[in-house]
Amino acid sequence: MVFGRSLTESRLISSANYVRTELPTRIAHRIRDMQRLPYAVVTNPHLRDVYELYYDAFDLFRRVREIKTLEDNERFCGELTKMLRAHLTVIPKLTIGMLECSDLMPADELDRFMSTLLRSRISRRVIAEQHLALTETFHADWFQPGTPLSESEFIGEIFLKCVAKDVIERCGHAVRDLARSANGPDVQIPEIKVEGHLEATFPYILGHLEYIIGELLRNSVQAVIDHHRQHDKADTPPPPVEVTICEAQKHVIIRISDRGGGIPRDMLPYLWSFAKGSKVRSQRLENLVQVPLMAATLQELRVDGNFTGLQDGKPGSAASSASSLSPLSSRPPNLRLGMGLPLSRVYAEYWAGSLELHSLEGYGVDAFLQISKLGNKNEQLATRAAMDAV
Repeated sequence: MVFGRSLTESRLISSANYVRTELPTRIAHRIRDMQRLPYAVVTNPHLRDVYELYYDAFDLFRRVREIKTLEDNERFCGELTKMLRAHLTVIPKLTIGMLECSDLMPADELDRFMSTLLRSRISRRVIAEQHLALTETFHADWFQPGTPLSESEFIGEIFLKCVAKDVIERCGHAVRDLARSANGPDVQIPEIKVEGHLEATFPYILGHLEYIIGELLRNSVQAVIDHHRQHDKADTPPPPVEVTICEAQKHVIIRISDRGGGIPRDMLPYLWSFAKGSKVRSQRLENLVQVPLMAATLQELRVDGNFTGLQDGKPGSAASSASSLSPLSSRPPNLRLGMGLPLSRVYAEYWAGSLELHSLEGYGVDAFLQISKLGNKNEQLATRAAMDAV
């Protein structure tokens, strides 16, 4: 946001050099993490592919010379775009590899490794995509160098006035369409009711918020449908999914409540785990094989391919760039990957927020998403020393 508030050629080049020096450093830490894995784990073909992607990216970016001109920046942005596209295979390959190696390492170590890699992946994509978005803004016909972007709705990928109610309603519409596609036209779909502080706004990257809200709503809507169907209540409409927005001075809390029967007790230990236990491992592997690319955005849940994020077409956004906010991957509507909750928590915590679930077995679930409202929090890898761990 600092680079973009009053964007000039020198600031754009400064942003490019920040990305140029930061990416290889962060990638190097993750390569070292993979080198520390047991030999039997790191030689898994899927994890080996991820390792090679990371090493190729590190080798590429460490050779990039200092960026001094707009032409240098254009070439650099081309390399960034290629890297973003190539790394869309990382999440499925990483998850498949972890599942296949789940007997070779303790589950808590695997989860810690996955969370670290995914949090670092978010950081690198945010850095790269923000620079691509600022470059696109700088070259847009409407832009005048030095114009304060803080008066517009976007600074690069960052939506300055993200209205919680609008995002929830947009995600809710997409999720209900998805549920109708997955369950058939005759199934009653629960309403999604939004109440509370409906005017609450905060700065955020829309694709991340849409993914978290989309996964939570998807889980709640499907749980209500299944619970309602099991109890033969065809003559009555299913209970609604209730979303409450609470705005405090420093944060916004979004509570999503459903009456979908709650989470089975035997699943609670695996709720935030990427491993999920041996019972569902084979099914998850079969499902993940069908998802060769994954950007981890709500757009992957689209039914007809026409769903686009709220930011599309707005000045200053990077809707047309090859970013993780674009619908670059496909996923059948009824395909459950079992990683929505842990990945959503990684997103939430990266932006200094939190995600918690409270389940009443036999009744329903309350999910609480806390979002930092002020927009002045550092990413949760703030210092160079902390990067050893994150």
